[in-house]
Amino acid sequence: MAFLFGKENDMNWNQFEWISFDCYGTLIDWETGILGYLRPLMRAKGCDAEDSRLLTLYSEFEPREQARSYRTYREVLAAVMRAFAAEFSVELTTAEAGGLAESISAWKPFPDTVQGLQKLKSRYRLAILSNIDDDLFALTAKHLEVPFDRVVTAQQAGSYKPSHRNFELLLERIAVPRDDLLHAAESLYHDVAPARELGIANVWVNRRQNKPAAATRVATVRPDLEVASIGELAQVALGA
Repeated sequence: MAFLFGKENDMNWNQFEWISFDCYGTLIDWETGILGYLRPLMRAKGCDAEDSRLLTLYSEFEPREQARSYRTYREVLAAVMRAFAAEFSVELTTAEAGGLAESISAWKPFPDTVQGLQKLKSRYRLAILSNIDDDLFALTAKHLEVPFDRVVTAQQAGSYKPSHRNFELLLERIAVPRDDLLHAAESLYHDVAPARELGIANVWVNRRQNKPAAATRVATVRPDLEVASIGELAQVALGA
């Protein structure tokens, strides 16, 4: 059930012209994708770490690499893979280090994503705001089955969320006041916190539902609205 923070019914859905979405973790089941590549590779190297440990380490490694001077997401993920290799004292080839990024093309949407986006598209203009490279998102876009009105990537911004630069670039590209934008995302750290700092209405798509945080870094921030899925967001936004 959707949970609205603050006064009951204080979110005015008619004020929004745009809804922007984080992609990986929000629309795309990235934990399944990450583990689908990482688990068999680590086991082949003699490392039988539990999924929960792999994902928790990922939540530490990825933001750390993104906080360095800007590099493409392919380079970030290769550095994340090298961090795993160091953690477990194994060696990776260049191809193995680059394989996680290559696997993104096969990552699939959550079951509710496509239908939810299609419903929202009937009323709102939709945008992507993602920590990704342009070419990698192009491979993902075909799985989402909805044409987005704007796509803003980390590659275009030259920075990674939670940098405000990414959100400011989105606002520049859609050319509307920030009150007309609603941002929906799974990550409190990467998305909800900076959106709140910038005065952008936000929705936490809480995919984990009280399970311990895993591939996403933990953050303490209160969203404007909490939903469990894109399907639930569509139901709340459209009143049906």
